[in-house]
Amino acid sequence: MFINQTKDGRNNICGKNISKIRTAMKISQRELADRMQLVGIDIDKNAVQRIEAGKRFVTDIEIVGFSKVLEIGIVELLKNENAAD
Repeated sequence: MFINQTKDGRNNICGKNISKIRTAMKISQRELADRMQLVGIDIDKNAVQRIEAGKRFVTDIEIVGFSKVLEIGIVELLKNENAAD
């Protein structure tokens, strides 16, 4: 049986990275959602919150959007500090 979660139960790897970068940029989850909408990704503050908490899967289209908005490479977004996950 396949389990699509990390060992700590998260549904994505990029959420922690998105949270760190967003916090470093000093923008709110709502502002991040607004910026995502400006690049054509229909996402709201609650979705950003769930992504950062690891409770929501993230599509490849959304990862590209986060990469543009946060001005960081896709590989950096997907870096997993816990490589065993």
